Amino acid sequence: METFIIDVPVPSMGATVSELSVIVIKVQTGDKVTKGQRLADLESDKSAFEFESPCDGTVHAVLGKPGATMTSGETFVQMETSDESLRHLASKTAGQSAATAAPAANVVWTPRATKLAQEAGFDPAKITDIEATGPGNRVSGDDVQRYLERRKG
Repeated sequence: METFIIDVPVPSMGATVSELSVIVIKVQTGDKVTKGQRLADLESDKSAFEFESPCDGTVHAVLGKPGATMTSGETFVQMETSDESLRHLASKTAGQSAATAAPAANVVWTPRATKLAQEAGFDPAKITDIEATGPGNRVSGDDVQRYLERRKG
């Protein structure tokens, strides 16, 4: 059975909640997980809950970090799976190493930041001189735009 990498997003908690804090992560790269298994504990300003795996698979990369604030829809974890019902979540960066998603130690790139850098012809894994101003030491799209402006100047 063919496997592929999916981007598992931070869930949406309704129209009024767009950011969630990562309390604890229960998995790490290489772990085999089953559908419904707890990946992490997340918390909004209204409640705390267990974030569960949408399928059976193997954790390819964990992009969330304990203490970080993440936006609904942002990739929390990448998983390798053969669950065709989740093909719509197939990763756009599946052919790249996990280092591309998190190129430097303790620095996490948002999906928007990664996309902007790649569209400008840069490999996020090789950018070491960018300032990460987002919550939890995240490289945001705005950070990439400032980086690109500096490179032009």
